[in-house]
Amino acid sequence: MPIRRRAAFAAPLALLPAAARAQEGFPGRPISVLSGYAPGGVTDITSRGVAERMGRELGVPVVVENRAGAATAVANTAVAQARPDGYTLLMGTSTLAINPGLQPTLTPKEPLRELAPVGMVFRTAFVLHVHPAVPASSTAELIAWCRVNPGKLNFGSSGTGAVNHLAQALFAQAAGIEVTHVPYKGGAPALLDLRAGRIQAMFQAVLEALPSLRDGATRGLGISSAERAALLPDLPPVADALPGFDVVFWQGLFAPAGTPAPVLARLGTALSAATEDRDLRARMAEHGVVITTGDAAALHQTLATETTMWGKLIRDAGIRPD
Repeated sequence: MPIRRRAAFAAPLALLPAAARAQEGFPGRPISVLSGYAPGGVTDITSRGVAERMGRELGVPVVVENRAGAATAVANTAVAQARPDGYTLLMGTSTLAINPGLQPTLTPKEPLRELAPVGMVFRTAFVLHVHPAVPASSTAELIAWCRVNPGKLNFGSSGTGAVNHLAQALFAQAAGIEVTHVPYKGGAPALLDLRAGRIQAMFQAVLEALPSLRDGATRGLGISSAERAALLPDLPPVADALPGFDVVFWQGLFAPAGTPAPVLARLGTALSAATEDRDLRARMAEHGVVITTGDAAALHQTLATETTMWGKLIRDAGIRPD
């Protein structure tokens, strides 16, 4: 009789769908996190730090795979089309909000529907800095100078449609000024020309701008985020001159749409543990990165808000990819 009872209770477990049984044991093998950027940059360094900390929490290796190309669409597409089991994730960035408006043929065409948010990872601001020959020592003075000299300020960026280009376009729109956009293939060549005076202004990631600011080759006027940057605490937000201005490059963790809720919850818990880790936060702060604790809802809201914001700006300013 006891044997029959055990068999009767075991039968329903055996009949559970394979997907349900897999969820119960998640994670049972290494997890891949795809990044749309090449190794070595701030995005990659942060991805690896977060992945390593998540791995300790989950008890399996969490491995970052760099798949650069097509404005991060190579990595984005691979994850959007992956099996929704939690073993293939994406370190998505601001490009997910930009690509639908700038390059609508890239996939995923609707990231809000094709990806499932897990949680926020980081925000990093841009420095508005200028060549010393520019007669402005504050954001307000730069705006005033541009109003008197329309189109004369050559404003560099790391490429058409890059976040620092859109920051410049939003800045000009909000201030009601006309500037000349000069796109480069990356931030390094743009910085060289800024230091040489061949362009006069640029929004640039804090860590990239620091050496030029410290040796006096450029002058910092403001920070693009609503809050001050830890590495440049004396630099006021651009929002002091343009209320509401808040532009950052962000990164968040995503899974394919359709990933089971229990799996997303487990990943979210591990991500939260990683982003709250004091040692990781301190290490990333040295790179000008503000590790951000934010759940799936916060990431979804960020993506939704910026998709609308950048889409409107791209249409209004007539921005087209090179």
